[in-house]
Amino acid sequence: MSPDCFTGTLSAVEAATAIRAGWLQVHPADDVVLAPLSDGGPGFVGGLHEVLGGELISIIVSDPFGGKTPAQYLLRDKQAWIESAQACGLHLIAPADRDPRITTTFGVGELIADAINRGATKIVVGLGGSGTNDAGAGMLAALGAISDARLDSGGAALKQLATLDLTPALSKVAGIELIVASDVDNPLLGLRGASAVFGPQKGADDFAVMELEGALEHFSKLCGRRTDGKDPAVALGAGAAGGLGFGLLLIGATRVAGIETVLEIVNLDLEIDKADLVITGEGRLDDQSLHGKVIAGVAKHASQLGKPCVVIAGEVRLGKRECANAGIDSAYSMTEFAGLERSLANPTQVLTEVSARVAQSWGRRPGFAESD
Repeated sequence: MSPDCFTGTLSAVEAATAIRAGWLQVHPADDVVLAPLSDGGPGFVGGLHEVLGGELISIIVSDPFGGKTPAQYLLRDKQAWIESAQACGLHLIAPADRDPRITTTFGVGELIADAINRGATKIVVGLGGSGTNDAGAGMLAALGAISDARLDSGGAALKQLATLDLTPALSKVAGIELIVASDVDNPLLGLRGASAVFGPQKGADDFAVMELEGALEHFSKLCGRRTDGKDPAVALGAGAAGGLGFGLLLIGATRVAGIETVLEIVNLDLEIDKADLVITGEGRLDDQSLHGKVIAGVAKHASQLGKPCVVIAGEVRLGKRECANAGIDSAYSMTEFAGLERSLANPTQVLTEVSARVAQSWGRRPGFAESD
C-alpha cells in the first residue's frame, strides 16, 4: 500500500492504514506491506519515518502569518528531512484568509536552522502544498539574511526592498548539503512561474498575481546570481512552493526529483518485486497525477517490474485508456462509491470500504495470496 496523502482529509500514513484495514477485512491472512509516500509535499516526513525510522523532532515554528504552529521533521544520524508544508502549508490557512501576498516561509527557515543546530549536515527539504508566494524570503530571514525592510511579511512586500545581505544565511548553511525534493520544474517568473501558475490556487486574483510577479522579479534581481555564477531564478524548480525553491537554490541547494528520490530512499522496488498487487492513491486522480506525482511514480515502477497497480482516489478524472497508458490497471473512486459528502465527512471509513471492494475484485485473481 503506497498512497500519497488525500489532501485535506487523510495523511499518507492514515490513507495506507485505511486501505490495509479494508483489504484485511476480506483477506485477513494476507501480508499487507505499508509504504506511504509523498512527492515532497504533505506527508513527506511521516512517510519517510514510517519506512526509515529515526527521530521525529517536534518544535514550534512560525506559521504562514507569523503566528505559531507545531511542526516536525525527521532526524536520522546527521541527515534531516523537512516538509515545508508543515510550516507554510495551505492547510494551515482558512479558505477565507488565503492571500499569498502576505504569507511567509519564515517557519521553514526555523526548521532548517533547528536541524543544523542539532548536528544535521545533510538536509532534504520537500516542497509542495504551500500557501506562500514569497520566493523563500521568509526562510532566508530565519537563517539570518538582512535587508532594509522586512523579509518575513510576504511576497508583495518584497517590492519595498532596496538592500539585501545574504552573508549570514550563507554562513549558517556553510558545509551543509541542502537538497530540494520537488517534481515541480517551473521557473520563478513568467507565465510558468510561481505567481502565475500557483498563485490562484492559494487565493490570488489576477491583480494579486501581477503584484506578486512584479515583487518577485524585483527580489530576484536584488538577490542576483549565486556565488557559482548561476541564476537561480531560471533554474528548474525555482517556482516550487511559491518560489521557496528559488530561495533554497540561491543559497546553494540542489534539486532532485521528489517522487523518484523518495522511491529510492524507501527502496520501494524491493517491496514491489515481492508483491502480488500494488495499491496507491491520492485525493484526485487527474492529469496532474501523471506528471511527477506519487501515483505516476508507483505505477511506473510497478509496470517495469510486471506487477499490477490499482489506484484508489477521492475522485477519478482519468479514463481507462489514460490510466492504462500510465501503468494503472484499475482506478476506484470514493465519491462514486459513497458520494462527495460522505467521502469528505468520513474519509477513513469510505476508503476502508472501497479497499474492501478492491480486495473482493483483485484478491481472488490467479496467483494472488488468499485467505480461503
